[in-house]
Amino acid sequence: MEVAVGKEIRQQEFAIASVSDVSSTSTASPSPVSARFSFDSGVAELGFYKDSETNEDVHVDLRTAELFKLSPIESICIAQSFETSKEKSYSRGITIQFRKEEESIAFHIAFDQWKKEKVLQGSCLSNGTLSASKSKFDDKIEASSAKMYFHYYGQLLHQQNMLQDYVRTGTYYAAVIENRADFVGRVVVDVGAGSGILSLFAAQAGAKHVYAVEASEMAEYARKLIAGNPSLGQRITVVKGKVEEIELPEKADILISEPMGTLLVNERMLETYVIARDRFLVPNGKLFPTVGRIHMAPFSDEYLYVEIANKALFWQQQNYYGVDLTPLYGSAFQGYFSQPVVDAFDPRVLVAPAISHVINFASVKEEDLYEIDVPLKFIAAVGARIHGLACWFDVLFNGR
Repeated sequence: MEVAVGKEIRQQEFAIASVSDVSSTSTASPSPVSARFSFDSGVAELGFYKDSETNEDVHVDLRTAELFKLSPIESICIAQSFETSKEKSYSRGITIQFRKEEESIAFHIAFDQWKKEKVLQGSCLSNGTLSASKSKFDDKIEASSAKMYFHYYGQLLHQQNMLQDYVRTGTYYAAVIENRADFVGRVVVDVGAGSGILSLFAAQAGAKHVYAVEASEMAEYARKLIAGNPSLGQRITVVKGKVEEIELPEKADILISEPMGTLLVNERMLETYVIARDRFLVPNGKLFPTVGRIHMAPFSDEYLYVEIANKALFWQQQNYYGVDLTPLYGSAFQGYFSQPVVDAFDPRVLVAPAISHVINFASVKEEDLYEIDVPLKFIAAVGARIHGLACWFDVLFNGR
Protein backbone atom coordinates (compact mmCIF):
# COMPACT_ATOMS: atom_id res chain seq x y z
CA MET A 1 0.00 0.00 0.00
CA GLU A 2 1.25 3.47 -0.89
CA VAL A 3 -0.15 6.86 0.17
CA ALA A 4 1.11 9.79 -1.86
CA VAL A 5 0.91 13.56 -1.66
CA GLY A 6 1.31 14.96 -5.15
CA LYS A 7 3.98 12.74 -6.74
CA GLU A 8 5.88 12.05 -3.52
CA ILE A 9 5.33 8.72 -1.79
CA ARG A 10 4.83 9.41 1.94
CA GLN A 11 4.05 5.85 3.07
CA GLN A 12 4.71 2.28 1.90
CA GLU A 13 3.59 -0.87 3.68
CA PHE A 14 4.58 -4.56 3.55
CA ALA A 15 3.07 -7.63 5.17
CA ILE A 16 5.75 -9.89 6.64
CA ALA A 17 5.65 -13.18 8.54
CA SER A 18 7.25 -12.19 11.84
CA VAL A 19 9.89 -10.11 13.59
CA SER A 20 12.01 -10.71 16.68
CA ASP A 21 14.62 -8.82 18.66
CA VAL A 22 18.14 -10.25 18.30
CA SER A 23 18.89 -9.66 21.99
CA SER A 24 15.68 -11.36 23.10
CA THR A 25 15.65 -15.02 24.16
CA SER A 26 12.04 -15.42 23.00
CA THR A 27 11.14 -16.75 19.56
CA ALA A 28 9.74 -14.64 16.74
CA SER A 29 6.10 -13.51 17.03
CA PRO A 30 3.90 -15.97 15.12
CA SER A 31 1.31 -13.30 14.35
CA PRO A 32 1.47 -11.31 11.08
CA VAL A 33 3.39 -8.05 11.16
CA SER A 34 3.07 -4.91 9.09
CA ALA A 35 6.27 -3.12 8.13
CA ARG A 36 5.61 0.47 7.16
CA PHE A 37 7.96 3.02 5.62
CA SER A 38 6.82 6.59 6.28
CA PHE A 39 8.08 10.12 5.82
CA ASP A 40 6.82 12.87 8.11
CA SER A 41 8.25 16.20 9.26
CA GLY A 42 11.46 15.56 7.34
CA VAL A 43 12.13 12.20 9.04
CA ALA A 44 12.10 8.84 7.23
CA GLU A 45 11.05 5.96 9.47
CA LEU A 46 10.44 2.22 9.34
CA GLY A 47 7.82 0.90 11.74
CA PHE A 48 6.91 -2.68 12.65
CA TYR A 49 3.31 -3.07 13.80
CA LYS A 50 2.28 -6.35 15.40
CA ASP A 51 -1.35 -7.50 15.55
CA SER A 52 -0.95 -8.76 19.11
CA GLU A 53 -1.89 -6.11 21.68
CA THR A 54 0.71 -7.40 24.11
CA ASN A 55 3.59 -6.51 21.79
CA GLU A 56 4.77 -2.94 21.48
CA ASP A 57 5.32 -1.42 18.07
CA VAL A 58 8.92 -0.78 17.08
CA HIS A 59 10.08 2.25 15.11
CA VAL A 60 13.43 2.55 13.34
CA ASP A 61 15.01 5.80 12.17
CA LEU A 62 16.18 5.12 8.59
CA ARG A 63 19.02 7.63 9.01
CA THR A 64 20.88 5.14 11.21
CA ALA A 65 19.44 1.86 9.91
CA GLU A 66 21.21 -0.87 7.94
CA LEU A 67 19.58 -3.97 6.45
CA PHE A 68 21.45 -7.25 5.95
CA LYS A 69 20.20 -10.46 4.30
CA LEU A 70 20.74 -13.62 6.35
CA SER A 71 18.94 -16.01 3.99
CA PRO A 72 16.51 -15.78 1.05
CA ILE A 73 13.60 -15.21 3.46
CA GLU A 74 15.34 -13.76 6.54
CA SER A 75 17.05 -10.40 7.14
CA ILE A 76 18.32 -8.38 10.05
CA CYS A 77 17.81 -4.63 10.53
CA ILE A 78 20.33 -2.87 12.78
CA ALA A 79 19.74 0.72 13.87
CA GLN A 80 19.09 3.23 16.61
CA SER A 81 15.46 2.56 17.56
CA PHE A 82 12.90 4.02 19.88
CA GLU A 83 9.73 2.80 21.56
CA THR A 84 6.95 5.36 21.45
CA SER A 85 5.41 4.20 24.72
CA LYS A 86 8.68 4.55 26.65
CA GLU A 87 10.36 7.32 24.66
CA LYS A 88 13.49 5.19 24.87
CA SER A 89 16.25 5.17 22.25
CA TYR A 90 18.93 2.49 21.88
CA SER A 91 20.83 0.36 19.37
CA ARG A 92 19.07 -2.87 18.51
CA GLY A 93 18.88 -5.64 15.93
CA ILE A 94 15.57 -6.87 14.53
CA THR A 95 15.33 -10.17 12.68
CA ILE A 96 12.71 -10.08 9.91
CA GLN A 97 11.12 -13.27 8.57
CA PHE A 98 9.43 -13.09 5.16
CA ARG A 99 6.84 -15.48 3.76
CA LYS A 100 8.67 -15.92 0.45
CA GLU A 101 11.81 -14.73 -1.30
CA GLU A 102 9.97 -12.34 -3.66
CA GLU A 103 8.67 -10.37 -0.66
CA SER A 104 12.19 -10.19 0.77
CA ILE A 105 13.56 -8.82 -2.50
CA ALA A 106 10.79 -6.20 -2.76
CA PHE A 107 11.36 -5.14 0.86
CA HIS A 108 15.14 -4.73 0.35
CA ILE A 109 14.55 -2.66 -2.80
CA ALA A 110 12.11 -0.43 -0.94
CA PHE A 111 14.51 -0.07 1.98
CA ASP A 112 17.33 1.05 -0.32
CA GLN A 113 15.07 3.51 -2.14
CA TRP A 114 13.80 5.06 1.08
CA LYS A 115 17.35 5.36 2.41
CA LYS A 116 18.51 7.03 -0.79
CA GLU A 117 15.56 9.24 -1.65
CA LYS A 118 14.14 10.18 1.73
CA VAL A 119 17.20 10.23 3.94
CA LEU A 120 20.01 11.53 1.75
CA GLN A 121 17.84 14.19 0.17
CA GLY A 122 17.51 16.65 2.98
CA SER A 123 16.59 14.76 6.13
CA CYS A 124 17.21 17.11 9.04
CA LEU A 125 19.51 16.13 11.86
CA SER A 126 20.04 17.88 15.15
CA ASN A 127 23.32 19.27 13.85
CA GLY A 128 22.17 20.11 10.32
CA THR A 129 21.30 18.39 7.06
CA LEU A 130 22.50 14.87 6.47
CA SER A 131 24.90 14.59 3.56
CA ALA A 132 27.05 11.85 2.06
CA SER A 133 29.84 12.82 4.43
CA LYS A 134 33.06 10.90 4.80
CA SER A 135 33.51 8.45 7.62
CA LYS A 136 36.62 8.40 9.78
CA PHE A 137 38.00 5.69 7.47
CA ASP A 138 37.45 7.88 4.39
CA ASP A 139 39.20 10.81 6.08
CA LYS A 140 42.35 8.72 6.63
CA ILE A 141 42.55 6.63 3.46
CA GLU A 142 42.51 7.74 -0.16
CA ALA A 143 39.57 6.28 -2.08
CA SER A 144 41.83 4.63 -4.69
CA SER A 145 43.98 2.99 -2.00
CA ALA A 146 40.91 1.74 -0.14
CA LYS A 147 39.47 0.30 -3.34
CA MET A 148 42.66 -1.61 -4.10
CA TYR A 149 42.94 -2.80 -0.49
CA PHE A 150 39.41 -4.22 -0.34
CA HIS A 151 39.71 -5.71 -3.82
CA TYR A 152 42.87 -7.54 -2.74
CA TYR A 153 41.31 -8.94 0.42
CA GLY A 154 38.10 -9.79 -1.44
CA GLN A 155 39.83 -12.54 -3.43
CA LEU A 156 39.67 -16.17 -2.33
CA LEU A 157 43.26 -16.68 -3.53
CA HIS A 158 44.57 -14.30 -0.88
CA GLN A 159 42.37 -15.83 1.81
CA GLN A 160 43.71 -19.25 0.86
CA ASN A 161 47.27 -18.01 1.25
CA MET A 162 46.47 -16.84 4.78
CA LEU A 163 44.61 -20.01 5.70
CA GLN A 164 47.54 -22.10 4.46
CA ASP A 165 49.86 -20.20 6.78
CA TYR A 166 49.49 -22.98 9.33
CA VAL A 167 51.61 -21.24 11.96
CA ARG A 168 49.27 -18.24 11.85
CA THR A 169 46.03 -20.23 11.63
CA GLY A 170 47.13 -22.82 14.19
CA THR A 171 48.17 -20.12 16.65
CA TYR A 172 44.77 -18.44 16.46
CA TYR A 173 42.98 -21.77 16.80
CA ALA A 174 45.02 -22.63 19.90
CA ALA A 175 44.50 -19.14 21.38
CA VAL A 176 40.73 -19.49 21.05
CA ILE A 177 40.20 -23.15 21.92
CA GLU A 178 42.68 -23.21 24.81
CA ASN A 179 40.92 -20.14 26.25
CA ARG A 180 37.46 -21.64 25.81
CA ALA A 181 36.44 -20.30 29.22
CA ASP A 182 36.68 -16.75 27.84
CA PHE A 183 34.35 -17.53 24.93
CA VAL A 184 31.60 -19.74 26.37
CA GLY A 185 28.34 -17.79 26.45
CA ARG A 186 30.00 -14.58 25.26
CA VAL A 187 29.25 -12.16 22.44
CA VAL A 188 32.20 -11.86 20.04
CA VAL A 189 32.97 -9.38 17.26
CA ASP A 190 35.41 -10.54 14.56
CA VAL A 191 37.03 -7.39 13.13
CA GLY A 192 37.99 -7.78 9.47
CA ALA A 193 36.58 -11.30 9.39
CA GLY A 194 37.75 -12.22 5.88
CA SER A 195 36.66 -15.79 5.19
CA GLY A 196 35.08 -16.00 8.64
CA ILE A 197 37.54 -18.59 9.95
CA LEU A 198 38.09 -16.83 13.29
CA SER A 199 34.33 -16.44 13.75
CA LEU A 200 33.96 -20.19 13.26
CA PHE A 201 36.74 -20.80 15.80
CA ALA A 202 34.92 -18.57 18.31
CA ALA A 203 31.68 -20.48 17.71
CA GLN A 204 33.56 -23.78 18.22
CA ALA A 205 34.74 -22.41 21.58
CA GLY A 206 31.12 -21.86 22.65
CA ALA A 207 30.47 -18.18 21.88
CA LYS A 208 26.85 -17.14 22.39
CA HIS A 209 26.88 -15.11 19.18
CA VAL A 210 29.56 -13.84 16.79
CA TYR A 211 29.32 -10.78 14.55
CA ALA A 212 31.72 -11.21 11.62
CA VAL A 213 32.44 -7.72 10.28
CA GLU A 214 34.00 -7.58 6.81
CA ALA A 215 34.09 -4.59 4.44
CA SER A 216 35.26 -6.36 1.26
CA GLU A 217 33.35 -8.66 -1.09
CA MET A 218 34.80 -11.51 0.93
CA ALA A 219 31.76 -11.04 3.19
CA GLU A 220 29.66 -12.94 0.64
CA TYR A 221 32.11 -15.86 0.64
CA ALA A 222 32.11 -15.80 4.45
CA ARG A 223 28.32 -16.14 4.41
CA LYS A 224 28.60 -19.20 2.17
CA LEU A 225 31.30 -20.81 4.31
CA ILE A 226 29.39 -20.15 7.53
CA ALA A 227 26.11 -21.38 6.03
CA GLY A 228 27.93 -24.57 5.05
CA ASN A 229 28.70 -25.18 8.72
CA PRO A 230 25.16 -24.86 10.13
CA SER A 231 25.90 -26.18 13.61
CA LEU A 232 28.20 -23.17 14.07
CA GLY A 233 26.67 -20.75 11.59
CA GLN A 234 23.40 -20.38 13.47
CA ARG A 235 25.35 -18.33 16.03
CA ILE A 236 27.23 -16.17 13.51
CA THR A 237 25.98 -13.05 11.73
CA VAL A 238 28.06 -11.63 8.87
CA VAL A 239 27.90 -7.84 8.73
CA LYS A 240 29.26 -6.30 5.55
CA GLY A 241 30.68 -2.82 6.10
CA LYS A 242 33.46 -0.79 7.65
CA VAL A 243 33.90 -0.86 11.42
CA GLU A 244 33.87 2.92 11.34
CA GLU A 245 30.38 2.98 9.81
CA ILE A 246 28.33 -0.07 10.82
CA GLU A 247 26.07 -0.49 13.85
CA LEU A 248 25.69 -3.65 15.93
CA PRO A 249 22.71 -4.56 18.10
CA GLU A 250 24.73 -5.33 21.22
CA LYS A 251 28.12 -4.84 22.82
CA ALA A 252 30.82 -7.48 22.58
CA ASP A 253 32.52 -9.27 25.44
CA ILE A 254 35.46 -10.17 23.19
CA LEU A 255 37.05 -8.71 20.07
CA ILE A 256 39.03 -11.05 17.86
CA SER A 257 40.98 -10.00 14.80
CA GLU A 258 44.09 -10.56 12.73
CA PRO A 259 45.10 -6.89 12.42
CA MET A 260 48.86 -7.37 12.05
CA GLY A 261 50.65 -6.27 8.91
CA THR A 262 54.33 -6.28 8.05
CA LEU A 263 56.22 -5.19 11.17
CA LEU A 264 52.86 -5.20 12.99
CA VAL A 265 51.66 -1.75 11.91
CA ASN A 266 51.65 -1.92 8.10
CA GLU A 267 48.22 -1.59 6.39
CA ARG A 268 46.89 0.45 9.37
CA MET A 269 44.51 -2.29 10.43
CA LEU A 270 45.48 -1.73 14.06
CA GLU A 271 43.67 1.61 13.96
CA THR A 272 40.48 -0.14 12.87
CA TYR A 273 40.97 -2.67 15.69
CA VAL A 274 41.19 0.17 18.21
CA ILE A 275 38.11 1.90 16.76
CA ALA A 276 36.18 -1.36 17.07
CA ARG A 277 37.32 -1.61 20.70
CA ASP A 278 36.02 1.88 21.48
CA ARG A 279 32.73 1.35 19.64
CA PHE A 280 31.73 -2.21 20.41
CA LEU A 281 33.63 -3.68 23.39
CA VAL A 282 32.13 -3.69 26.89
CA PRO A 283 34.27 -2.14 29.68
CA ASN A 284 37.05 -4.53 30.66
CA GLY A 285 36.22 -6.77 27.70
CA LYS A 286 38.91 -8.98 26.21
CA LEU A 287 40.89 -8.52 23.01
CA PHE A 288 42.49 -11.36 21.04
CA PRO A 289 45.30 -10.38 20.52
CA THR A 290 45.85 -8.18 23.57
CA VAL A 291 49.40 -6.82 23.24
CA GLY A 292 51.84 -6.41 20.36
CA ARG A 293 55.61 -5.93 20.59
CA ILE A 294 57.99 -4.66 17.91
CA HIS A 295 61.62 -5.72 18.41
CA MET A 296 64.67 -4.11 16.75
CA ALA A 297 68.38 -4.95 16.81
CA PRO A 298 71.38 -4.24 14.54
CA PHE A 299 72.70 -7.15 12.50
CA SER A 300 75.78 -8.13 10.52
CA ASP A 301 75.27 -10.42 7.52
CA GLU A 302 77.90 -10.21 4.80
CA TYR A 303 76.18 -12.81 2.62
CA LEU A 304 72.89 -10.87 2.55
CA TYR A 305 74.77 -7.66 1.80
CA VAL A 306 76.52 -9.22 -1.19
CA GLU A 307 73.27 -10.78 -2.43
CA ILE A 308 71.51 -7.40 -2.48
CA ALA A 309 74.53 -5.58 -3.93
CA ASN A 310 74.78 -8.06 -6.80
CA LYS A 311 71.29 -7.17 -7.96
CA ALA A 312 72.63 -3.80 -9.10
CA LEU A 313 75.44 -5.30 -11.21
CA PHE A 314 73.17 -5.19 -14.25
CA TRP A 315 73.69 -1.43 -14.34
CA GLN A 316 77.48 -1.76 -14.57
CA GLN A 317 77.29 -2.81 -18.22
CA GLN A 318 79.11 -0.36 -20.49
CA ASN A 319 77.87 -1.80 -23.76
CA TYR A 320 74.25 -2.87 -23.42
CA TYR A 321 73.14 -2.90 -27.07
CA GLY A 322 75.51 0.00 -27.58
CA VAL A 323 74.34 1.87 -24.46
CA ASP A 324 76.42 2.61 -21.36
CA LEU A 325 74.25 1.84 -18.31
CA THR A 326 76.80 2.80 -15.66
CA PRO A 327 75.40 6.33 -15.07
CA LEU A 328 72.46 4.68 -13.29
CA TYR A 329 74.49 2.18 -11.26
CA GLY A 330 74.71 4.37 -8.16
CA SER A 331 70.99 5.10 -8.17
CA ALA A 332 70.15 1.42 -8.67
CA PHE A 333 72.49 0.42 -5.84
CA GLN A 334 70.85 2.92 -3.46
CA GLY A 335 67.42 1.82 -4.61
CA TYR A 336 67.99 -1.81 -3.73
CA PHE A 337 69.33 -0.94 -0.29
CA SER A 338 66.46 1.44 0.42
CA GLN A 339 63.97 -1.45 0.32
CA PRO A 340 63.36 -3.72 3.31
CA VAL A 341 64.12 -7.42 3.00
CA VAL A 342 61.07 -9.34 4.26
CA ASP A 343 62.35 -12.77 5.25
CA ALA A 344 63.41 -14.92 8.16
CA PHE A 345 66.89 -14.52 9.60
CA ASP A 346 69.25 -16.41 11.86
CA PRO A 347 69.28 -14.79 15.35
CA ARG A 348 73.04 -15.30 15.42
CA VAL A 349 73.48 -12.35 13.02
CA LEU A 350 72.31 -9.93 15.74
CA VAL A 351 75.17 -7.99 17.32
CA ALA A 352 73.32 -6.28 20.20
CA PRO A 353 70.37 -6.94 22.53
CA ALA A 354 67.04 -5.92 20.98
CA ILE A 355 65.02 -2.85 21.88
CA SER A 356 61.26 -3.45 22.14
CA HIS A 357 58.28 -1.15 21.62
CA VAL A 358 55.06 -2.36 23.28
CA ILE A 359 51.56 -1.56 22.00
CA ASN A 360 48.79 -2.45 24.43
CA PHE A 361 45.69 -2.82 22.25
CA ALA A 362 43.45 -2.48 25.32
CA SER A 363 44.64 1.04 26.12
CA VAL A 364 46.41 2.58 23.10
CA LYS A 365 44.66 5.55 21.49
CA GLU A 366 44.01 5.60 17.77
CA GLU A 367 46.04 8.76 17.27
CA ASP A 368 49.05 7.14 18.97
CA LEU A 369 49.27 4.83 15.94
CA TYR A 370 49.43 7.60 13.35
CA GLU A 371 53.16 8.09 14.00
CA ILE A 372 55.35 5.80 16.07
CA ASP A 373 58.66 7.15 17.32
CA VAL A 374 61.05 4.63 18.90
CA PRO A 375 64.42 6.00 20.14
CA LEU A 376 67.21 3.60 19.25
CA LYS A 377 70.42 3.14 21.24
CA PHE A 378 72.38 -0.09 21.13
CA ILE A 379 75.50 -1.41 22.80
CA ALA A 380 77.19 -3.93 20.49
CA ALA A 381 78.21 -7.21 22.05
CA VAL A 382 80.85 -7.84 19.36
CA GLY A 383 82.90 -5.79 16.94
CA ALA A 384 81.42 -6.18 13.46
CA ARG A 385 80.30 -4.29 10.36
CA ILE A 386 76.65 -3.31 10.79
CA HIS A 387 74.60 -4.01 7.68
CA GLY A 388 71.22 -2.93 8.90
CA LEU A 389 68.44 -3.13 11.47
CA ALA A 390 66.62 -6.42 11.99
CA CYS A 391 62.98 -6.02 13.05
CA TRP A 392 60.33 -8.52 14.08
CA PHE A 393 57.18 -8.59 16.19
CA ASP A 394 55.08 -10.86 18.36
CA VAL A 395 51.62 -10.67 19.92
CA LEU A 396 50.09 -11.93 23.16
CA PHE A 397 46.66 -13.54 23.52
CA ASN A 398 45.93 -12.83 27.16
CA GLY A 399 43.28 -15.37 28.10
CA ARG A 400 42.37 -16.64 31.52
